[in-house]
Amino acid sequence: MSDTTSVKKSHRRLIWVATAVTILWLVISSATGPLFGNLSSVQKNDNSKFLPANSEASKASDAISTFADNTTNNQFPTLVLFEGKVDNSKVIAANAFVQQLVQKDLVDSKGQLVKDSKGNPISIPISKYLSPGAQIGAFPSAKNDAILANIPLDANLSQTNLPNKKPALLAVVTTIRYYSTQYAQANGFVTHTTGLGGLFADLFNSFSGLDTSLLLTTVLVIAIILIVVYRSPFLWILPLLSSLFALTTAGGVIYELAKHNIITLDGQSQGILSVLVLGAATDYSLLLIARYREELHNYEHRVDAMKVAWRGVVEPIVASGSTVALGLMMLLLSQLTNNRGLGPVGAIGIVCAMVTILTMLPALLVIFGRWIFLPKRPKFNTADEKLSGIWSKVAKSTERSPRKYLAFSVLILVVLAAFASTLHSNGLSTAQSFTKRTDSVIGQEQLTTYFPGGQGQPTQIVVSAEKAQEVTSKLQSFPGISQIVPQTVTPIIPGQPVPATKIVNGKELLNVTLSYGPDTSAAIKLIPQLRTLVHGIDSTSLVGGTSAVYNDIDAATRHDQKVIIPVILFLIAIILGLLLRSVIASLLLLVTVVISYFATLGACSIVFHHLFHFAGEDSSFPLFAFVFLVALGIDYNIFLMTRVREESIKHGTRFGMTKGVTVTGGVITSAGIVLAATFSVLSILPLVFLAEIGFAVAFGVLLDTLLVRSILVPALVHSIGPKVWWPSKLQHD
Repeated sequence: MSDTTSVKKSHRRLIWVATAVTILWLVISSATGPLFGNLSSVQKNDNSKFLPANSEASKASDAISTFADNTTNNQFPTLVLFEGKVDNSKVIAANAFVQQLVQKDLVDSKGQLVKDSKGNPISIPISKYLSPGAQIGAFPSAKNDAILANIPLDANLSQTNLPNKKPALLAVVTTIRYYSTQYAQANGFVTHTTGLGGLFADLFNSFSGLDTSLLLTTVLVIAIILIVVYRSPFLWILPLLSSLFALTTAGGVIYELAKHNIITLDGQSQGILSVLVLGAATDYSLLLIARYREELHNYEHRVDAMKVAWRGVVEPIVASGSTVALGLMMLLLSQLTNNRGLGPVGAIGIVCAMVTILTMLPALLVIFGRWIFLPKRPKFNTADEKLSGIWSKVAKSTERSPRKYLAFSVLILVVLAAFASTLHSNGLSTAQSFTKRTDSVIGQEQLTTYFPGGQGQPTQIVVSAEKAQEVTSKLQSFPGISQIVPQTVTPIIPGQPVPATKIVNGKELLNVTLSYGPDTSAAIKLIPQLRTLVHGIDSTSLVGGTSAVYNDIDAATRHDQKVIIPVILFLIAIILGLLLRSVIASLLLLVTVVISYFATLGACSIVFHHLFHFAGEDSSFPLFAFVFLVALGIDYNIFLMTRVREESIKHGTRFGMTKGVTVTGGVITSAGIVLAATFSVLSILPLVFLAEIGFAVAFGVLLDTLLVRSILVPALVHSIGPKVWWPSKLQHD
């Protein structure tokens, strides 16, 4: 009698603990929720600041800054193109227009003054955001069929917010477009606003839906999948609520760290954070709930069932989350600050997902009891229906003919992997980075019809004064260069004598206009050749500018791939070895996921080039795809093989493998579908890179769950037998 009373007291005590844990999470969420809502206000999206300090483009930027005003250093050239018949009077009128334009107050797309955080109209002129000392003007094309106006904005504008916490750059470009459209319509022109200012404004606009459409779509997708999986009107709410708490907690932590410049957050990282945390947290939820439901058949009281279930899933969830978090943290080895920023951002999200699901969700499940599973409440001492379901048939079929299934799965993976070499990961221009034809993209395309592609964004060369003439002479015969203008002490005014060349510390600055757009592959490929030529004449010279920045970003990305990928593989091998106590099993799982990665790259190449018709892949795509696919892909093998090991200890490897696939098949497949669906949501943002990452992770995760984890790994284990556990004692069972 006393034992029964003691057990009841223990149950009540744990229910009170669960209640306290739930209340604690409500308090935490009340503090972090508002911070998550303001997360976009601490973003930094300036690509020029992502380079390492020792890159030539960064050194050139520092040297260019010594030439002070009137250089294009530290500027966001915003180019307004007017297409139409041109004469001298229209050029004069266009110059007068742009001079008046910069005095206009910021307005929205309807011409209404921008508002502060309280909704009150505020007066802020465009001139506040101009680059200091920059010259504003408009000039005609060679064939007098277009006018190009250059409005150089301060590059720091990309990090500036209005009083309403919205990006100032977006408001400035919106204002320029509004008044330029009015002017164009009144004077028979067609206008587009482009250049770095226009392109980055459209980029910011692409991320403006992060707080609403992306999050709401992700939540809706997860809710639908959970309802289908559980077929319950109530159960789906608990994992979804826990996942949202994990996201707001991660967002609050990241907000404070980014606000104090401890980590860097950009729009890309924030977009990935939402789908990563919601997807991972839901996966962990599915694993916990599946094990809890299983144990409810074995234990009369829900507290006892949760104890056993929690102990059964804590190791694989922690191992899985640690693998992903450590894989992401290895991005700190990157030379690029935006990659380094994603590392801790993603890792914080994964850790918050683990902690939330291992604390809040068990507490909620214990509080609500068995009825939350309605209409199919798992009853004590009854049969678990999943032991005789479809995954039982798959597991037994693979057990009977492992070599046949092994050959089948390997053939599919090898065929897909063969196409990986056709991936064009040589980078995308800013215009090619959008899935939609924004105004800036159209303007960038039209610009090259009338003007040299590098107009307004020259490649800049700092060279010793005594070598400047020789360098200029050599560059004049260099293909791909349309104009070379040395920096002068005062601005060059057409029709007036050319001012003296400016010399600073014995150096001159040459502004070299390329024939191609500054961020196009053609322009970027010229940079190494230009550097070879210029360095051959003056070893102290530096080549910088937009094209040089993109070239050095690509070089840093290639370096990152060579360093980070092997380190991640090594770490995953160590984690798997410690978890499974087996060298062979850990290497086996690692190899299967790597093969799956290359197979996914092959599928991506086919889809991107022949279905989506993308211009190519971002140079960082293979690295990001690797980090997410290998780290996330190994999750499902961890979920499977920890259960297989648990059953193998009791019943032997053959039975353990079959039982492992049977009991985890449904939950792991559901988890894979959830993660694939959440990453697919990234496609709603009009950015090629995120669309590519979304598809790659979605396809790769489904490939892992449906083929690698379900067929390939079981077939390999059955073929190898108990020796798969070498050097542990299980190899002799």
